[in-house]
Amino acid sequence: MATTALCAVFAVVLAMGQAVVARHRAASAADLAALAAAGYALRGAEAACARAAEVAGAQGAEVVRCAMTGEIADVTARAGFGPYTPTVRSRAGPPDALPGAAPVREPTRTGGTSKSRAGP
Repeated sequence: MATTALCAVFAVVLAMGQAVVARHRAASAADLAALAAAGYALRGAEAACARAAEVAGAQGAEVVRCAMTGEIADVTARAGFGPYTPTVRSRAGPPDALPGAAPVREPTRTGGTSKSRAGP
């Protein structure tokens, strides 16, 4: 009886591990694909989304959705591991273009010292 319980616990832990790995793979692929698309934004939405699909494919994932709004890339990727295929959305673009981003101040001169805020 104890052996059966241990096997059941091991199976549950293994399934949870596979789900976590699948989620992380999908998130990594979505993040990298969004960054790649944002880097190609000036070449047009078609070129940017093609680059996103190429990068996601190199990560063993597929792009489910890719949209460009100006220089902001919005990419949804899916990656599978075991029986799990999670879908994750990621956005990337210039810091000032993303909604909710704090404006970056230009350096000012006060009392002989220069202060500025570096972007994230």
